[in-house]
Amino acid sequence: MSIYLVTGSNRGIGLEYCRQLKERGHDVIATCRSSSPELDALGVRVENGVDISSGSSVLNLKQKLGGLQIDVLIQNAGIAEFNSLSNLDPQSVVRQFEVNALSPLCFVHSFLGNLINGSKVVLMTSRMGSIDDNTSGGSYGYRMSKAALCMAGKSLSIDLSSNGISVAILHPGLVSTRMTGFTSNGITVKQSVNGLLARIDELNLQNSGTFWHSNGDILPW
Repeated sequence: MSIYLVTGSNRGIGLEYCRQLKERGHDVIATCRSSSPELDALGVRVENGVDISSGSSVLNLKQKLGGLQIDVLIQNAGIAEFNSLSNLDPQSVVRQFEVNALSPLCFVHSFLGNLINGSKVVLMTSRMGSIDDNTSGGSYGYRMSKAALCMAGKSLSIDLSSNGISVAILHPGLVSTRMTGFTSNGITVKQSVNGLLARIDELNLQNSGTFWHSNGDILPW
């Protein structure tokens, strides 16, 4: 049995992570800004009022957890605000950088003392953060913030390797969630998380820093 910490866990992919991990018999710490009936019904430890972009909020969570060992930290929380060139909003771009790139990095940094040799860090990014894969343009703030998160993950994989901590940079696939407008072209959250957990299971120091699709494909930077 391992201890997993999942941010952004009240709905969508985060909620499904918690559900499947609980079914596997793991201990789950589910953090979110505001819980949901679905999350409360899972029977996992819910830490409400956690905003990854709030330093005091993260510090409060750290104090609650104390020296608790975290085997897998899944940084899932994020936002999507799609900006076109004709409707560019600099404040939105900065906000997405803060929530999607800087805050996940700072969150991991805050909990380094809870990670041990063999622990894993998972950063939920997007193939929209791939420069080589960008064939449609647009979505400036989201694309730029996810590209920055990918870079943070790659650096973390190098810096944490000497501590025996591995890092996965994961794209969930096109998933039918509220963030994607419940697109009819997407896979289910269950399918996505099945694949994501397979990638986490196979994560080790040798493949640390890999940018993976949930289906196992290695994505271009």
